[in-house]
Amino acid sequence: MFPERLKALRLEAGLTQKQISETLGINQPQYARWEKGGREPSKETLQKFAELFNVSVDYLLGNTDVKNQPESALESAEFMFRKTVDDFNLTKEQQEQFKIDINNFIEMRRKAFEEDKNQE
Repeated sequence: MFPERLKALRLEAGLTQKQISETLGINQPQYARWEKGGREPSKETLQKFAELFNVSVDYLLGNTDVKNQPESALESAEFMFRKTVDDFNLTKEQQEQFKIDINNFIEMRRKAFEEDKNQE
């Protein structure tokens, strides 16, 4: 999984093996071996790849299909919205209804929190 992901990320970025090797200060033939399925790089090098491609190490290693975990609740909600839109290829109308549903849910939870707070 790692070799395929490494190569795919490089191609998505429009970079050559040589450019990545120079950027990260690694040996180009070694980089080529990683793309062909040789031994995995060190943890430090994996982290460099993750930072360069803005993905998680878990994504590089095939432990998850999520390229980058969101850092905040807002990013998480936006991520889930976009993932749902993409996964189900929602039309514009479906996207608008989905937004309305999300807003209604948030308003409902907000009211419930308010009621809980008032009962304290």
